[in-house]
Amino acid sequence: MTRNAVVLIPACSNLVGNHLHPSHTVQRKYADAVFYGAQCTPLLIPAMGRDLDIDVLLDLADGIFLSGSPSNVGAALYGEEVKLPHLPQDALRDDLTLPLINAAMARGMPIFGVCRGFQEINVAMGGTLHQAVHDTVGFDRHIAPNASNAEEQYGYSHPAYLVADGFMQQTLGKSQMMVNSVHGQGVNRLAQGLSAEAHAPDGLIEAFKIDAHPSFALAVQWHPEWKMADNPDSLALFEAFGTACRNYHAQGRP
Repeated sequence: MTRNAVVLIPACSNLVGNHLHPSHTVQRKYADAVFYGAQCTPLLIPAMGRDLDIDVLLDLADGIFLSGSPSNVGAALYGEEVKLPHLPQDALRDDLTLPLINAAMARGMPIFGVCRGFQEINVAMGGTLHQAVHDTVGFDRHIAPNASNAEEQYGYSHPAYLVADGFMQQTLGKSQMMVNSVHGQGVNRLAQGLSAEAHAPDGLIEAFKIDAHPSFALAVQWHPEWKMADNPDSLALFEAFGTACRNYHAQGRP
């Protein structure tokens, strides 16, 4: 298949190496999922905050994929103080992704968010987050287990119950699926204009869609990119995203 549809993947801002060089980073599994699953060409965007011209970026693209990250979305962006200051923050990524999300929505461009990307979309649209789901009364422990390897860390953790007649249920043809769980933050107040697509057994929102969006506009709290090729549900989601990106490309970018 010709991968003529281009998908932007915003990078994280990290310090890398023994001398802690400031770097732009994207884990390979995210780019692989876009390339092999969505069958699109990934284009990595440096985490340069608001210095980048969003319209220039979107003129190059047919979709946005918002990856996960060890860092948390800045609490000030949804009107709170940081409760766990020892956890990593990434203001440069925040300053890039939030306006990028809103600009992509205005163009009707396909959007797929995962983990931090899921949280970014909710905040960009006016929602709020639980900063530590595991310390919030009524919710289970969703943070990564104390695993000795990635296989254990990203192993199945709990079922996600799909909303009846929702986009995910119609796409996957089932009412529930097993998912991994490696997040500390989670959706508190769902932003206006978003509809829940899946819930964890404790009621926490695990997926949502953007209501008024004309194309694929989905976000999930888990990591479908992990071993995507071995998971028919994950592969189906990336294939649907890729189809939407190719359709956007075929219609001609605005």
